[in-house]
Amino acid sequence: MTKNEVRAAAIGHFDGIHKGHKELIKKLGQNGALIIIESNKANLTPKDRREEYSGVPCFYYDLKDIKDLRGDEFINLLKVDFVNLEKIVVGYDFKFGRDRAWDKFDLRNIFNGEVVMVDEFSFDNLGVHSSAIRRFLRDGDIYRANRLLGREYSVKGEVITGQGIGKKQLFPTLNLDITPYIIPKDGVYATRTKIDDNTYNSITFIGNRLSTDGVFSIESHLLGVSLLQTPSEVRTCFVDRIRDNRKFDNLEDLKNQIQKDIKIATNVSKVCDLSIVDEVAHSRDLF
Repeated sequence: MTKNEVRAAAIGHFDGIHKGHKELIKKLGQNGALIIIESNKANLTPKDRREEYSGVPCFYYDLKDIKDLRGDEFINLLKVDFVNLEKIVVGYDFKFGRDRAWDKFDLRNIFNGEVVMVDEFSFDNLGVHSSAIRRFLRDGDIYRANRLLGREYSVKGEVITGQGIGKKQLFPTLNLDITPYIIPKDGVYATRTKIDDNTYNSITFIGNRLSTDGVFSIESHLLGVSLLQTPSEVRTCFVDRIRDNRKFDNLEDLKNQIQKDIKIATNVSKVCDLSIVDEVAHSRDLF
């Protein structure tokens, strides 16, 4: 869809494309799109994945380019860029313009089309906000984060060189760089890892390697799979947190613990409640 074809747009940061965001998307109707105000902070859903999860076209403005515009100047910019824009959808707490001095009521006075305001969306008695999801991830509460997202939290990671101990003395792992995603709390997680069109159950470690070199790492071990070739990139989906990061006296003790982690992760994958995944995301791709 081109900008000239857009007739309805929801405006916001849309980090995460969570259950609350989906309520705005439902109000768009035909020829709807997201107008996303982008910043360079760590993301739940970086730029190239927002369209994947939202299911509608996405157009971006960099915050640094528009932060000094008055509210009316910003709306005039949208009118120039989206000449057929007839409807704007915003959340209950929408603020815009320099110093966020304009709100949803000002929008109705400035914009000469339809303005739809969506009330706060709650789930599990919690207001659904990206800030709450970030907090749950940093606390290691993957279950609650996933509930508010409406899907399993996933990251795309570049496979980087590790220390090499896993393959030789423990279990082979894929070492990941997941910049710019938000990193969940240190620990061991039951995960799913997607490589090309294949998805594997896995366990993922996050934290400093206390039992070896002390260096921070993110490492995934695929359960029951031996890769013939190391991929350049993978997607990892967080299912549940298994345990905290710990220091072991020797590699044999660490290996025994990893074996226990693998058993737990295998059971978690079997009983995982996929009801948190909405029908659209599940039919498209868990990742």
